[in-house]
Amino acid sequence: MLLYESLSLTATTYPDRTAIHFRSNVITYLELHKSVNRCANAFREFGVNNDVTVAVLLGNCPQFTVTYYGITAIGGLCVPANPLLKPAELQYIWENCDAQYVVTMAALLPSVQATIQLIGRPIQIILIDEPPTEMPDIWRFDNVLASASDAAPDLHGIQDTDPAVCIYTSGTTGFPKGALLSHKNLTANCQQISRALKFSVDDNFLCVLPLFHSFAGTVCQNAPINMGASFTIVEQFHPARILETVVETGVTIFSGVPTMYGALLQFPVEGQELSSVRLCVSGGAPMPSAVLQAFEAKFNTIIIEGDGPTECGPATSVNPIDGVRKIGSVGLPIPGVEIKIFDDNNVEVATDELGEIVVRGENVMIGYLKLPQETEEAFAGGWYHTGDIGKIDSDGYVYILDRKKDMLLVGGFNVYPRELEELIYTHPSVLEATVIGMPDPLRGDEVTAVIVLKPGQTATELDIIHFCRKNLANFKVPRRVIFRASLPKGGTGKIVKRLLKKELEMEATSNL
Repeated sequence: MLLYESLSLTATTYPDRTAIHFRSNVITYLELHKSVNRCANAFREFGVNNDVTVAVLLGNCPQFTVTYYGITAIGGLCVPANPLLKPAELQYIWENCDAQYVVTMAALLPSVQATIQLIGRPIQIILIDEPPTEMPDIWRFDNVLASASDAAPDLHGIQDTDPAVCIYTSGTTGFPKGALLSHKNLTANCQQISRALKFSVDDNFLCVLPLFHSFAGTVCQNAPINMGASFTIVEQFHPARILETVVETGVTIFSGVPTMYGALLQFPVEGQELSSVRLCVSGGAPMPSAVLQAFEAKFNTIIIEGDGPTECGPATSVNPIDGVRKIGSVGLPIPGVEIKIFDDNNVEVATDELGEIVVRGENVMIGYLKLPQETEEAFAGGWYHTGDIGKIDSDGYVYILDRKKDMLLVGGFNVYPRELEELIYTHPSVLEATVIGMPDPLRGDEVTAVIVLKPGQTATELDIIHFCRKNLANFKVPRRVIFRASLPKGGTGKIVKRLLKKELEMEATSNL
């Protein structure tokens, strides 16, 4: 099934049902469907088809959903990106995917214009709001839609196996990789996670997680659209506003990352504010058991932990909503998804033995954009290799114990040390540098840079942090910078991060 067909079927079945709550506005499925049709028809008139890419750089708003469904309805490739990224980061993504249009907002216009200047070729900007001054070369989203027909677009020639969305994940080479997800990948994952967690047409999903992220895109947007449920879009996470919104709109499904649950837990409220919530879903980073248990006790609800990489749509496993929830586990494979543990020779290991977690199912991506070798490696043996080290117990529950890939999880976002290390090495005072993740009870990993300075050079922790912040999104910037006379190395001269991390953990313990 195409993404658009999923929406169209829902709009036909439930035209007057609320699709989106946003601020004080309510958008019905009939209204959403017509807006998506206008978006699709307008972009088709511009020449968008299966050879054209539209970048989306937006915060959480209904226009994100309209663009996402409108572009994919006519075979275009939708490429959402994190609005926190800096121009140099966006440059790589938009060059790699050959973006020809970008839908964005006035607050992000300076970053967008700087990115286009770095690319050195035109990209048509479409703003969802008013530009700061009159700019005739920039189109208004409302004007684009107003001039188009709200009739259903022609779907001829578009297959559900065609790429619909490309989401960039950080790469071990320092450059992100574009995970190509087809219509079938995304709609299948909606149905899989909905069955696993027993989502209902009467549910109202809180969407405060960023829509550019695969977690929110599938669980908070596509899944409710697929079944005709509602979702409540919130632009940013603020505990007071979240609790007010839950009460105002009657949220029943709350999706978040552990940092959000920790913040709500610490917020001074009685605990009745989430009385309408029947289920909380947590992903993006391991949930501390103390936070989970305290949150459930205070708010009288349950938190279900799950997992899955962007490349898998992203949901692959969750603890069962009915049955045993094993704290520390990411649960059972969701319906239609197979998970196994392989050794380095792609041979399945025995129960409770460690190995790499591999996945197979209709939700697994087509491959990486323009990266045939990386795609082939990722699908060795016909299974997608997640890069996570884990085990499966005798009951079939999956545990993630380590990462084969050199990746950190920071508040639900992937951070690859290689990208940060390459930047730090360009600082004139740095001789050697490595980046590791130190345990953070809520954020998952605390990005920590350990640096050896050149003889006679000086630099402070703030110097390095400010240097990184100029070039990278804030969530990638180290929260700690440690200076050392030397770094531990193996026989080949390679920095041994495992030993360094152990040393730092011992130092932290001795200072308690």
